Amino acid sequence: MKDTGTVKSGGAVLGRWRLDEASSVPPFEQIRVRILDLAASGKLAVGTRLPPVRALAGQLGVAVNTVARAYRELEQAGIVRTAGRAGTVVAAAGDESLAQVAAAASDYAAVVSRHGVALAVALELVRAAVERPNAK
Repeated sequence: MKDTGTVKSGGAVLGRWRLDEASSVPPFEQIRVRILDLAASGKLAVGTRLPPVRALAGQLGVAVNTVARAYRELEQAGIVRTAGRAGTVVAAAGDESLAQVAAAASDYAAVVSRHGVALAVALELVRAAVERPNAK
């Protein structure tokens, strides 16, 4: 991700950045990781309202569904909360352990993608690691 543009909504700044079009990481994943990193670092405090899907898609030059997928995955991970027309807000930045797990998952997803490992295999590796009796 390149820091070349500002994305704002209601005064909340997501930072100066643009998608890295040369990256093998899909655009929705770049958006998801950027928001996750900002939430985990505290730069996006709990309750910070994210830009509407259409607005962010327009600013980044991507399809609305790309941003919607990033927001949906963040919501499933408990990082953001979406309340329909009330918008999407950061929900879990204050939960440090959840933020650390989400960051580790993001790093793992990048390695999985880089090596072309199938999703089912990657998830089974995680399941085995978590269920291992001496898992840390």
